[in-house]
Amino acid sequence: MAAPNAVPGTPGGLLAGEIEEFEDASTRAYSSQGEGPRHIPTKRPFRFGRWFRATGWRHVVGVIVVAFSLLPIVFVVSASLNPHGTLTGSNALFSQIGLDAYVRILTDPQVPFTTWFGNTLLIAGITAVSTTFLGALAAYSFSRMRFTGRRFGLVSIVVVQMFPQLLAVVAIFLLMSTIGDLFPAIGLNTRVGLIMVYLGGALGVNTYLMYGFFNTVPSSIDEAAKIDGAGHARIFFTIILRLVAPILAVVALLSFITSVNEFVVASVLLIDTDQQTLAVGLTKLVSNPRYADWSAFSAGAVMAALPVVALFLFLQKYIVGGLTAGAVK
Repeated sequence: MAAPNAVPGTPGGLLAGEIEEFEDASTRAYSSQGEGPRHIPTKRPFRFGRWFRATGWRHVVGVIVVAFSLLPIVFVVSASLNPHGTLTGSNALFSQIGLDAYVRILTDPQVPFTTWFGNTLLIAGITAVSTTFLGALAAYSFSRMRFTGRRFGLVSIVVVQMFPQLLAVVAIFLLMSTIGDLFPAIGLNTRVGLIMVYLGGALGVNTYLMYGFFNTVPSSIDEAAKIDGAGHARIFFTIILRLVAPILAVVALLSFITSVNEFVVASVLLIDTDQQTLAVGLTKLVSNPRYADWSAFSAGAVMAALPVVALFLFLQKYIVGGLTAGAVK
């Protein structure tokens, strides 16, 4: 039975006030151009369980990974700001803050920190530039040229990398000692000799790493340049190096970081204090079991990390932005 105020001819006998709401809903459901009914989305209520199953657990994992990665850095920075020079007081992070350790390591005449820092930058910089250039030359040769022993050379590079450099420390020491008797400038206890050892150790893995990237560059570019009369040297220096800039940046960064952090070979080859790197020199601060100045050691480690961070930030645009743009440009 229809309501007393129902309007005749309306669906279900609607009241006068309900007619306007029904017409407004019908008008909104149809477009002004007669396109038919539109689907009006409704906002679903937020439910924590559904959000956590979909994406929330990823945020939790990300926070745990970031905290796990930052904890050693935060602990070292806290230890460097601890004026007492012990790790025991550093368990409570930033309980005591002071710059005594930085002043002590920079002003102590028995700790030539600036000399170690300069040696590290010099050795790591020359090693990074040289190994990147030599690796690029070798990778271009393996990628573009066909010669006898090419496949055997590639396989040998991979096989040699299976053996750690630590196994060759004794042989390297004897070899550099013998070379030093003939050519003292590049033998034992020289920075040039250490750079040569680093170049030999990193050339294989960097060559194989860049070889795969060189293969992604279309060979039609080389063929077009050869038609115009360009040789291999001109193609390599004017065309290929610009297209493979991302992998060059990656190799240079990895070589620089490896040279800065390397300790075993540097401690064996560099004997004099004024020839040593930061990795070797800072170890002396904590080698004495009776007194280990961990605050100064941490302060030196923090300052040693600054060039690596600066280089990474400088090359970040090449590493991230140029990985997919090289050959197209």
